[in-house]
Amino acid sequence: MRSIRIHVDMPLTSGQDLTLPAQAGEHVARVLRLEAGAPVVLFSGNDGMEFDATLASVGKREVVAHVGAGRPVHNESPLALTLVQGVARGEKMDLIVQKATELGVGRIVPILTERSEVKLDAARGEKRLLHWRAVAASACEQSGRARVPQVDAAVPMATWLAALGDDSAMRLALLPEGTRRPGELALTGPALLAIGPEGGFGERDRTALAAHGFTGLRLGPRILRTETAGLAAIAALQALYGDL
Repeated sequence: MRSIRIHVDMPLTSGQDLTLPAQAGEHVARVLRLEAGAPVVLFSGNDGMEFDATLASVGKREVVAHVGAGRPVHNESPLALTLVQGVARGEKMDLIVQKATELGVGRIVPILTERSEVKLDAARGEKRLLHWRAVAASACEQSGRARVPQVDAAVPMATWLAALGDDSAMRLALLPEGTRRPGELALTGPALLAIGPEGGFGERDRTALAAHGFTGLRLGPRILRTETAGLAAIAALQALYGDL
């Protein structure tokens, strides 16, 4: 039987009785309909540990779990990959965050580009950030990861590029006219993978990426949608240099 894994964004210690955060408690009580005595697995998402736990009480207002033995989870990819994703509309972005997490990326950086169709003010940007982080945590629950990837707040691409500094990671941008294929990279360290939004990267974007040392990466002869392109590239890189 598949273990029910629950992300709890707080430190976990064997032997403690822990009141689950409201959203997690509601999921346990109303969605999963678990009762006191049910076994679950808890993880904070920060330290690579997961803990066996038993629901001590399940009430309308709170759910309490007794935390048991902990163990390290060794399923993080050896490929330190950051997905730099042009913000896509609605459910497309959710899909990208979810599947990139399942595929093992360590960080997701949403960027606003020349052709971005999504406009985010401060309030909406904060709301979307919290939502994307929840999507990533849920994907970790499903996929067995015990480290939730870092999801950054969306920023203009120029702002993000200016902050890169002397980062030594290999810099890759998925472009139809890219000159390199995944198998030609000889990737041995961290990598940044930049993906354009709907409509791809504009000319100003491409000029800026090239000026900051990004190499054009090409997957094949077909043009892929933004929600397909990054995931296909991640899978290819993980198969060649990671753990797929």
